[in-house]
Amino acid sequence: MDETRARRVLAAAGHPADAALLALGENAVFAAGDVVVKVGRSEELLARAERELAVGRWLATAGVPAVRPAEPGARLVDGHPVTVWHRLPDAVRPTEPADLAGLLRLVHALPAPDFPLPRRELLGGVERWLRLAGDAIDPADAAYLRERRDGFAAASAALVPHLPPGAIHGDALPRNVLVGPDGPVLVDLETFSSDLREHDLVVLALSRDRYGLAPEAYESFTAEYGWDVREWAGCAVLRGARETASCAWVAQHAPGNAAARGEFERRVGSLREGAVDVRWRPF
Repeated sequence: MDETRARRVLAAAGHPADAALLALGENAVFAAGDVVVKVGRSEELLARAERELAVGRWLATAGVPAVRPAEPGARLVDGHPVTVWHRLPDAVRPTEPADLAGLLRLVHALPAPDFPLPRRELLGGVERWLRLAGDAIDPADAAYLRERRDGFAAASAALVPHLPPGAIHGDALPRNVLVGPDGPVLVDLETFSSDLREHDLVVLALSRDRYGLAPEAYESFTAEYGWDVREWAGCAVLRGARETASCAWVAQHAPGNAAARGEFERRVGSLREGAVDVRWRPF
């Protein structure tokens, strides 16, 4: 789905076609007056869109600061799921890791909702991403990542958690928090899952080790949350699974994109060599 198609769907749903585009990925996200409209890539995402709305209502009832639905259900418009959300005020400052930690602490303390949440299928997209990469990557590298995927999937299934399993955000990065006039607010609820809470914490540990998050910023995160996931014996397993997925995710962009191909080769090379200190570039 390109921007032109997304704007046609936006207009068909009754919103201004010239609304400001905020993001274009799995969803096209538009700011339209006092609401935000999300247009999903395909009809198969309708159930996920409905679940995201249910998560928003559940968090509102629980008092967790998060984006709130402005309409009760998702609509299918020209084959695309459309959801409408209340627009948040502009950010008053950049989000810090500690802001994220405080919200995760609230989410991780919640009991299960009265609707089902899926497992966090961290490695579920690896095969699709490698197929999209095609012959733009070395077949030996693709085979290596498939072998890693299978190994880490089995190891993850055998983990003994430190924290009680339950609801997680699923993509716990500072970019998914907006700090408004009333404080930090959780956004992008589509990856909410029910799984090991440690999934949400390994993300920042990996950011520290691979993407150059400052140690003091990571320490502020663990201090606010109250625990450092690196103390857990299973941390290396979830980290390895996430590294595998992140490497394969970049691979899908390699055809026709030299920068993505170079970053993929950098990432897979560091995994092959066990070079844990090689920094990865965000992509």
